[in-house]
Amino acid sequence: MIQPSHKALVPFVSVENMMRLVHHVGLEKMLTDLAAYIEDDFRRWELFDKTPRVASHSDVGVIELMPTSDGEAYGFKYVNGHPKNTSEGLQTVTAFGLLANVYTGYPTLLTEMTLLTALRTAATSAMVAKHLAPKGSSTMAMIGNGAQSEFQSLAMKAIVGIDTVRLFDRDPKATEKCAANLEGTGLTVIRCTSPEEAIEGAQILTTCTADKQYATILSDNMVGAGVHINAIGGDCPGKTELAKGILERSDVFVEYPPQTRIEGEIQQMPEDFAVTELWEVITGAKQGRRDARQITLFDGVGFAIEDFSALRYVRDTVLETPFHQDLDLLADPDDPRDLFGMLTRAAG
Repeated sequence: MIQPSHKALVPFVSVENMMRLVHHVGLEKMLTDLAAYIEDDFRRWELFDKTPRVASHSDVGVIELMPTSDGEAYGFKYVNGHPKNTSEGLQTVTAFGLLANVYTGYPTLLTEMTLLTALRTAATSAMVAKHLAPKGSSTMAMIGNGAQSEFQSLAMKAIVGIDTVRLFDRDPKATEKCAANLEGTGLTVIRCTSPEEAIEGAQILTTCTADKQYATILSDNMVGAGVHINAIGGDCPGKTELAKGILERSDVFVEYPPQTRIEGEIQQMPEDFAVTELWEVITGAKQGRRDARQITLFDGVGFAIEDFSALRYVRDTVLETPFHQDLDLLADPDDPRDLFGMLTRAAG
């Protein structure tokens, strides 16, 4: 049997090893580290290739590819979004990703990204809230208590410093699941029976629902002055969570406008509706929160650079640990021009 050479091997992080890595690093530390990587890449935003994700829509969901490059490394993520899946015992979102060397084109990392996407999404939300939420924010309303909710809550605790989370989901079982998972984390968890109850006294309002439809999770009269809204459930055309009036009263911050205008809350608004790109706030080119009464709104749809940051973090972190395996992924013939010969010799 012909053994693969080191050139044929690509580090692969399975779901099992990703979980082992999270526990090895520590969940809150990993969220904080991911946020730092994401913020670093936002600071060099202009170096990256940027394009709206390539999406294949169906009646039941969407399958997407999210590519980008900083000129030295190239990364992409495969991800789906199928809200009906939970009724069939399946995940709404699954994902995997790859990082490659631009100079050779050779992959340098292949990894699961279902867990990693949850981690990077939460880290992004909290990194944004660090810049935009009212100073001293202590309470978050978490509306939508599905697979993202615990990650969002713990990222806000680790990075922003909240100590209380108020939970609401139209499915009480989801709220009970989230509340049970957050026991012992140091957060005060309050179960709520309506969105109105959930936002009482909260400085940060996070909406993260899965239904693929125009919805009004927050109506205009529910949102008062001085809050930060994390609207992260909208991620495809025809799916929103906020009343249009909220957008009209808010300063809206986005990742990449050409993608957010297609997929985010601002798909409800005219093409010239004013938004601020997050990288401009992070670099100091534009102002974020101005005063105590301002409503700031992060219209988060997820962008490829955040996945690139997460892939970069895993590559830098996992290679010094046993939490990966070498995958025989690349052909490596003795003579680079003799791929057929390598195949022929394998028969013997």
